[in-house]
Amino acid sequence: MPAAVSAADANREFSKLLRRVRQGQVFVITSHGQAVAKIVPISGDDKVRAAARTTLFKRLRGQRGGNVGRWTRDELYDR
Repeated sequence: MPAAVSAADANREFSKLLRRVRQGQVFVITSHGQAVAKIVPISGDDKVRAAARTTLFKRLRGQRGGNVGRWTRDELYDR
């Protein structure tokens, strides 16, 4: 079970928190008692991330491109 840490505590003790994550611990960050994020060691997710990337690229290769028409540079940016 991941340890729960408030957002305020995580902010104050971020360096310590990262050291513990590097050691393999997992933390759930809470805001006003509600879970909002999870901090996990990155090395444990490499296989999952690679499988997800492979699946995504396979799906994208199978999709046809659409004609979206022409646009100006200004239309690409919201102001």
